[in-house]
Amino acid sequence: MNKLKQTFAKVNKIDTFSPYFFLPFILMLYFFTSLFDFHRFELFNLRVSIWPAVILAVLCYYIGVYIIDKLKWTIPSFGLSFLGKFVVHFIVFLTLLGLVAYVLMMIKGGGLGISDESNRRNLDPKLNFFAQLLWYGVLLLLSYKMILEKNITWKKTLIYGSIYAAVMFLFLLMGYRTPLIIMLFTGIIIFHYVVKRVKLTWFLSALFVIGVAFSMFGFLRVVSEDTTKEFNSREQPDVELTETEKEKLLSVEQQVNLTPKWIRSINGESVTGHIVLSKIIEYTQEEGYLNGEIHAGIFSTILPGEQVSPRMKVTKVVNSLAESEGKYITRPNRTTTPTFIGQLFLDGGYLLVAIGFFLYGVLISLIYNKVKQGGIRSFHSVAYAFVITLFTVSMHTGLLDLIFILMLGFVIIASAIMKTDKKKLSY
Repeated sequence: MNKLKQTFAKVNKIDTFSPYFFLPFILMLYFFTSLFDFHRFELFNLRVSIWPAVILAVLCYYIGVYIIDKLKWTIPSFGLSFLGKFVVHFIVFLTLLGLVAYVLMMIKGGGLGISDESNRRNLDPKLNFFAQLLWYGVLLLLSYKMILEKNITWKKTLIYGSIYAAVMFLFLLMGYRTPLIIMLFTGIIIFHYVVKRVKLTWFLSALFVIGVAFSMFGFLRVVSEDTTKEFNSREQPDVELTETEKEKLLSVEQQVNLTPKWIRSINGESVTGHIVLSKIIEYTQEEGYLNGEIHAGIFSTILPGEQVSPRMKVTKVVNSLAESEGKYITRPNRTTTPTFIGQLFLDGGYLLVAIGFFLYGVLISLIYNKVKQGGIRSFHSVAYAFVITLFTVSMHTGLLDLIFILMLGFVIIASAIMKTDKKKLSY
């Protein structure tokens, strides 16, 4: 028993949210849990291993973090320090803009996103784009306010947490999980550095509960779909299969169905991520790389005319390898989360994966050094919490949304130009 306590004590000395631990740990945990596939790998006929790409990504990330850590470099101010005093006011403006967009989107109607997937996908795209600024602004303002509190009490923490939860509930109604996850983990990181240190054993326990909760949310969202709507159709490809192929497909499907759907959904996201990444690697072996088409699509989708979103392109890529076998990996009218490794691999293979994760490590380490230089009670801590959370979440979703890239750019520039001070917010 004493040895066990000593082991836990040593484990809990790890800074859960340091660049050296948080992101690579979540990445490896994500792909480790995907190994419990309940025969889905066999169902989709996986032929290519993802592990060379995953290991390369982690190694390059660590190289980026280590180099910047040893050099003690931080993000430069770009000569814009004089704008630092306006940052909070601009965040308030973004928050109000997001609130107006959210209210207009709800008034416009069309149904709550949580009620059916078809409603969520058909929200007004322009209003939806700007509505995201509501949770983003609240996240930054509340986090910064907490950090500047000289004597943060549990009562104040509960008040901030209640406001946070209220905004999260608004986006829960829309049926979106990504903003909820980003808000939740950014809040946990701020709590860790400002209120009470989150021990690794506590974090792992919380991670299990949060993971199961979000998985069940996704599961309920799928099982509650109105399948009479064309958008929610679950028909499989209409292809000619030999009797042997039909029997094999039915046999594997029966094996998959031996495990209840709710159990499969617990790690369903990571299993799907594994399948998609494997299919992306397989696709590039046969068809070659897209040479920037995926990343260019992030910006081309805002241009006039009909455009194919990056995730819809990923859907076409992975389904092209499965349709002939009588199944879809992703339903044709849905989008596919490619994992961040997948989006890089699809555009440029192992080289782009290495460059992308090296730059991830560099950027995260630059901001973390800014925190160490300016102290925990600064906007740099907010920027660090947001950036490492967004990058970690993108391990599954990919970083393909223009709004998230703009959020990322703003918070990095804001951290660079804001002077380190301990004054209270003036708004």
